[in-house]
Amino acid sequence: MRLKTAAALLLLGLVALVAGIGQLSWWAPNDRVTATIPAGTQDAPLTVIDNRLGDLRGGEATLTIRSEGSFVLATGRPDDVAGWVGPAAHNTIAGASDDGRVLTVQHADGEASSPNPAGADVFASTQNASGEYEYHWDVPDNGEWQLMLATDGSAPAPRDISITWPSHATTPWAVPLIVIGALLVVAAGVLAFLHTRQAGSHGGPAGSATGPWPRRRTTGSTATAAIPRTPGKAPRMADGATRRPGTVRLGAGLAVVVLGLSAAPAAQATTAPSPSAAQAPSAGRVLLDDQLTRILEQTANAVQAGDDAKDAGKLSLRVGGSALLARTQNYKVRAAVASAPALSPVRAADLRTSVITTQREWPRTVMAVTQGEGNTTPQLLTLRQESARSNYKLIEAAPLLPGATFPATPRSGAEQVPLDSKAGLAYTPAEAIAGVADRLTYPDSVWADRVPENAYIKDTIGYQGDIVKNGPNGNFTAKHTLVGNEAAAFRTADGGAVILAPLDFLFEGTPKASGDKLTLADDAAALAGGKETTAGISLTFRESLVIVVPADGGAKEVTLIGATRNLTGAALK
Repeated sequence: MRLKTAAALLLLGLVALVAGIGQLSWWAPNDRVTATIPAGTQDAPLTVIDNRLGDLRGGEATLTIRSEGSFVLATGRPDDVAGWVGPAAHNTIAGASDDGRVLTVQHADGEASSPNPAGADVFASTQNASGEYEYHWDVPDNGEWQLMLATDGSAPAPRDISITWPSHATTPWAVPLIVIGALLVVAAGVLAFLHTRQAGSHGGPAGSATGPWPRRRTTGSTATAAIPRTPGKAPRMADGATRRPGTVRLGAGLAVVVLGLSAAPAAQATTAPSPSAAQAPSAGRVLLDDQLTRILEQTANAVQAGDDAKDAGKLSLRVGGSALLARTQNYKVRAAVASAPALSPVRAADLRTSVITTQREWPRTVMAVTQGEGNTTPQLLTLRQESARSNYKLIEAAPLLPGATFPATPRSGAEQVPLDSKAGLAYTPAEAIAGVADRLTYPDSVWADRVPENAYIKDTIGYQGDIVKNGPNGNFTAKHTLVGNEAAAFRTADGGAVILAPLDFLFEGTPKASGDKLTLADDAAALAGGKETTAGISLTFRESLVIVVPADGGAKEVTLIGATRNLTGAALK
């Protein structure tokens, strides 16, 4: 009976071992699961893909896009992507079914097209691809990100999209079956061993024929050996080896080895984290370093093309505001007056520092300090993006004044200060701008002790005085006033503020007596369409100023650290 029980246990143990090992090898489930867009999803020019899908089911996922033609995959912050999408119809992929085989798609109706997003400034990166493209969620920075997929903004975005995740399929019975099988094999071996010992304990002395095993005959001319029955046969184990019935270490050793091999697959079966568990808060900077570098290079190239051709039309994609006005008028003057100097070039190769706003609403204003060939001092470049779909454009450019130091701003991004807010400053930005304007207008300005004289202030007041001195036949007035909506103020690292301000310097003159003439210089005459008048003249210069205001509680001096003026208008009355 004991022998039959051992045989049954051995058979059950081998079956359990094979079943357990099979679940970890040839019967193991797929380690990946792929989700696709459901049939019937509506076409749209744009598709938004939430970056949290990358680890929605734990582990690294692969996004695969297939298209017969070329397409664009853009990466941006959620608010940047939303700003670009705007009123356009779009699909949003933000989840998947519980089994990870069907993507969840939400369709939003809207306009049938959008601009082509390839190379758009608002995105941290854009990638052009065609055919089949695999993306591995390589986001450019911490925080929340989204992907946006488009063909060219007019044609429907590709719809053959799939995401492959780790399946996290488990085999919970694999290890128990292996353990149980090993124990059953051991038990079978023990029972067989006990049966053998019991049989041996009932045998007689040597030569006796009373034991259960037939003895070898030693008499006569021939000797025959009786063939033992099953209990005397060495059992064949799962690995094909044979051992004596009384050896129990084989079963125990097999259990240890198999358990050791099965530990690694078991450890991989982890619970998928919450989609937002690993997400850091969105970064405040509206531009990453790579974005700013790319924008500066394109801006410098556009300015160089315009300067070389003296063609303002080549500036329009990357230059606007005061910078566009100044260069447009300079080209006109240089076309008429060969000796007229060109404006300082815009360089991007040597980026000294930058001021990146944390204000995520549009318009967005940033600043870069660069220096390159043709710049005797660093250039303070101000760029503005009017909307998500717009390019950043150079709106102000001024040299850093001799001896001046540009203040440090937080690396994480600079808070933008409203012009009418004191916010811990010695003066509001509006007060500081007005004070500098007054200082430039009047030699005895009430701000003279709060805005220290520098090369630009001295030159401006001297220019105004020279015209009055050298124009005895005229009455002249000068005025410096804030113009347009380009002014902006940013918090500096020490609690103060750096302010960008465009001013119009208006200089007007009228004859003192009837018949007196006023004469314009050649550059002004090129814009006015004449040189002399007996009625009056007006000259307009656009000034780009960079002003530093200290934090409240310390020094009260406002410092002009960057400034330039360019003739932008002249008229004969």
